[in-house]
Amino acid sequence: MITPHTLAVVHAAADPSRPNTGVNGVALTVLIVIFVIVAVMGFMAARWRRASSMESLEEWGLGGRSFGTWVTWFLLGGDLYTAYTFVAVPAAMFATGAVAGFFAVPYTIVAYPIIFFFMSRLWSVSHRRGYVTSADFVRGRYGSRGLSLAIAVTGFIATMPYIALQLVGIQAVLEVAGIGGSGNWFAKDLPLLIAFAVLAAYTYTSGLRAPAIIAFVKDALIYLVIVVAVIYLPTKVGGWGHIFDAANTKMQTANKVTGKPNGSILVGPKQQWAYVTLAFGSALALFMYPHSITASLSAKSRNTIRRNAAILPAYSFLLALLALLGWVASAAKTTPIGADGKPNAQLVIPQLFEDQFPSWFAGIAFAAIAVGALVPAAIMSIAAANTFTRNIYKEWLRPDATVEHEAKVSKIASLVVKIFAVGFVLTMDKQNAINLQLLGGIWILQTFPAIVFGLYTRWFHRWALLIGWAVAMVYGTWTAYGVANPATKVAHFGGSTADIPIIGKLGYIAFTALIINIVVSAVLTVVLERFVPRGADETIVADYFADEDDPRVSAYDPVPYDDADLGGGSPKAST
Repeated sequence: MITPHTLAVVHAAADPSRPNTGVNGVALTVLIVIFVIVAVMGFMAARWRRASSMESLEEWGLGGRSFGTWVTWFLLGGDLYTAYTFVAVPAAMFATGAVAGFFAVPYTIVAYPIIFFFMSRLWSVSHRRGYVTSADFVRGRYGSRGLSLAIAVTGFIATMPYIALQLVGIQAVLEVAGIGGSGNWFAKDLPLLIAFAVLAAYTYTSGLRAPAIIAFVKDALIYLVIVVAVIYLPTKVGGWGHIFDAANTKMQTANKVTGKPNGSILVGPKQQWAYVTLAFGSALALFMYPHSITASLSAKSRNTIRRNAAILPAYSFLLALLALLGWVASAAKTTPIGADGKPNAQLVIPQLFEDQFPSWFAGIAFAAIAVGALVPAAIMSIAAANTFTRNIYKEWLRPDATVEHEAKVSKIASLVVKIFAVGFVLTMDKQNAINLQLLGGIWILQTFPAIVFGLYTRWFHRWALLIGWAVAMVYGTWTAYGVANPATKVAHFGGSTADIPIIGKLGYIAFTALIINIVVSAVLTVVLERFVPRGADETIVADYFADEDDPRVSAYDPVPYDDADLGGGSPKAST
């Protein structure tokens, strides 16, 4: 029988935090061994479901559109549950409480009913017309090169901070393991650069097959670590009652910089708009990212998407447990101090595992976080490269590019994307890493009207959508630029919430910008409808219901827009 005395003894068993204790040799060895195994799997992935040639976006960028329910499940899970899940969300819970961290749980729950309906339609029309990206669809649906370019550029830019967030996760693991994080900038980031060079190499070689096969290892590691952590850690630190009490005490303690409480474990009346708009806005944005669409379009059938919308919420349960580890760290008195001697909340989960577990298991946990960052980073870079190649390079620079030429450009672009992401990590504030994802959300959510509304109606005018997108992008970026973080002394891009115009409540900037986007697009559609002709619609109603066994489904079309002027009709034969 567990008595208060028993709990007191167990509570006393929680190990004290030991930041900056040098290189953890055992943990680092386990991490390196698992990393090498994963890298070998990444290079070997080119042989998995081997195609006659990898020299096309169809094979390199979409895995031949051949993944079934389980492969798609692991791929989407690896795509959506990332270093954001393992590092940023628990860190936000540890640092500022429920509003900044736990909104991620309802947002991932709300997202799946949404994708159940519209992603299956996007799959159908994309397979019917040979589309590879959402900008392809917009180009075909509205007959607008300008709107397609806007969607492509937005996807490309919004992916950068999301990839950077994965780098932050890897950097946190390496820093707690005792390497990197100090000295000059080159020595500080060298381990991180080596890890990403390996990632870039096997992504270049194997394309989407690499993250698809590594995602199995990633999920096995994460589930193992989480199950052990959730069963073992609460017992060690004194039970869930003590954990919530400790988190509440920490949140109510005045911040030394601002003089105000650090946060709250509950959503107060003044924070409700922020919580709801963060959750709902993030849910709407989740499947607008190029990597989410790439993973979905790699599925072999329309029903594969729907089945995944039904079973993917299992990850939301995992996310909730991971988020609560931020509060477990509060109860365990984890002290996340970086190699530079400054507090860094992003280190809290790696530090928690190093403090409370044997070194060999800490190494497995470090590997879970690192691999959990590498898989989505690979998918994101492939998706961004596809977007650049298909909708910028081929559409605007080299219309005569062959299928093989497209594949080569996309491979090179995937390397450039990673370099840009490293630039984000080296220049942006990483103290509140979750802001990197929320900043990307501000931009990518502005593609929602053109993509999702376009799946159901062509009522909106192409120029109205383009102007609405531009107004929302300027508003969102400018407003985020003006947000300071008084706790970290960051003057710009220090948060993702601001007062909502008219009602004066604090809300997610992306959601406010989306409302502005829709209102501007609707009003201008009414006006422009009278004076400016619409573009040609390449698609027909039947395109939105095609499935894998539908004879109208075509293979990859290297020139998907050449029949747009027909105003709808049969897709051209694939070449």
